[in-house]
Amino acid sequence: MAKGWYVLHTFTGYENKVEKFIRMMMEDGTLGDAVFDVKVPSEEVTEVRNGKKRTVNRKFLPGYILVEMDLPDRGWKIPCGAIRKIQGVTGFIGSGQNSKPQPISAEEAKSILQKTGAIKAERRVQSKQDFQVGEEVQITDGPFESFKGTIEVVNQEKGKLRVMVGIFGRATPVEVNFSQVDKG
Repeated sequence: MAKGWYVLHTFTGYENKVEKFIRMMMEDGTLGDAVFDVKVPSEEVTEVRNGKKRTVNRKFLPGYILVEMDLPDRGWKIPCGAIRKIQGVTGFIGSGQNSKPQPISAEEAKSILQKTGAIKAERRVQSKQDFQVGEEVQITDGPFESFKGTIEVVNQEKGKLRVMVGIFGRATPVEVNFSQVDKG
């Protein structure tokens, strides 16, 4: 028995209902001591609509919920069966109807939980480079590595650039991080 994060698949739009129901089952003891936490992976996003800024909480894995559980080798069917019977749940990722679910790796769980803000992430290094619209850059990383292009948009808040590169003889916009380009 080892505590781990399991991914539960739900109907899209049912994530919060299922989370609430699992929390109720945790409180009333239906799930025993197998379930420790449940999270709907979401992040805060700033939207600009009609010139107005607002912060919204947006699911970045629609249709999925993370459940922290410690499943025993024997008796795992009781809590898993109870969760599978919740309306809107299709099952655990990585298991069939009659097989024990498999947890995601610690690295995957850490990555998702950092994105949700549940655990603190290492600080992202902000680029010291100052990019200007119309400047030519060389892409050094990613699928467009070794392409040269001209900066069309600079987004300082997100640390991203929209670069126009020539692909098959056509100018195509490509979005890259500051860290993926070099000047000149």
